Formats: sequence, structure tokens, C-alpha cells
Amino acid sequence: MTSFVKEVQIYAGRVSEFQVNDWVAYVLWVGLMLGLFVVTFGFLLLGHWGGVVYPPYVWNVPLGVAIFAVSIAFDTIGHRTVYKEELKKAEALVHHVTIFAGISSCILLSMAYTYRSFLMFPALVMVFLSVFYSIIDESMHWSRYARQQSDRVEMWSHFGIFVGHLIFVVSWSYWFLTGYAGVEETLEVLRRSLSSAT
Repeated sequence: MTSFVKEVQIYAGRVSEFQVNDWVAYVLWVGLMLGLFVVTFGFLLLGHWGGVVYPPYVWNVPLGVAIFAVSIAFDTIGHRTVYKEELKKAEALVHHVTIFAGISSCILLSMAYTYRSFLMFPALVMVFLSVFYSIIDESMHWSRYARQQSDRVEMWSHFGIFVGHLIFVVSWSYWFLTGYAGVEETLEVLRRSLSSAT
């Protein structure tokens, strides 16, 4: 049996097999999550530098996003190469539904700051569905692993994806449900910063 480090090297090395469309999909997907990390972490840093004190759990939002982003950076390599054909049987659709629910939940949670009463339940429904379909996706991955249509690197990547997703979406949802502590103060810091820059 090869060492796990060697397996990671082999897995990561498959980026050399990428075609143009694979690179486009990879950059868009990983870039989207890196963008979410920059926005959430940057927003909190702006507030922190402006004197805003957040509940400690709020920092789990960018932490979870970072774990998620690093994990999909590995996982997507296998999805675009060695397991590409296997995913077409069913998992690709589950991925699309999960991603749609996940992106929708982030957008709705953000918009719910302004439209809390109207968007509370749609936001929470999409959060639930993003987790629900992630569980379905995990079950399909373990089924593939049992049939030797997956490997340890992909499975550990998925563990990271699930951990990161749950950390950031549960923390974000709790932050929303408890009133988005520090958000109004951070927006005021942002307004002052923009005013001083003009």
C-alpha cells in the first residue's frame, strides 16, 4: 500500500490532465469559494480594525469557508479527471443541486439582514437543503469507495468539505438568528471609511 502522502501527490498531479474546460470549471468553483472567504474574512477584519467586537463564534464563518475551499481544491481535481465518467451517472446532478442550495443559502442569509422577516424561512430552508443534499452526496461517495471507484484522498477531501460547510453555515445561521451582532457597527465603519476616501 502506498503512503497517504504519495497518494496526495498522485491525486494533485492529475491537474496535468486538465483540458481547458476543466480549468475553467476548476477556477470558477474554487475561485468562488476563495472569494467568499475574502469577503467574509475581510468584512470581519474591517469591523475588528474599526473597534467592533464580535461574538467569538462569528470567526468560524471564514474559518469554515477556508476549510471548505482547500478541500474542494483537492476534491475537484479527481472530479474533473479520474472519476469524471463515474460522476456522470448520478453524482454530478447531486453536486449541482447541492451547489445551488449552498450558494442560494449564502445569498439569502446576506439579504436577510435587510429583509429579515420575509427571507428568514427561505434562507433557513436553503441552508437545510444544502446540508441534506451534502449528506446524500456523502452517501454516494462512500458507495463509490466501497466499489473501489474512489480513493482515500477524495474521501478525506469530502470529509473536509463536510466539516467546513457545517462550520460556516451553522455559525452563519446562528449569527443571523441571534441578530447579526456587529454587522450594523461594521457597516458604519465601512461608511466612514468610504466617506473619508472621497
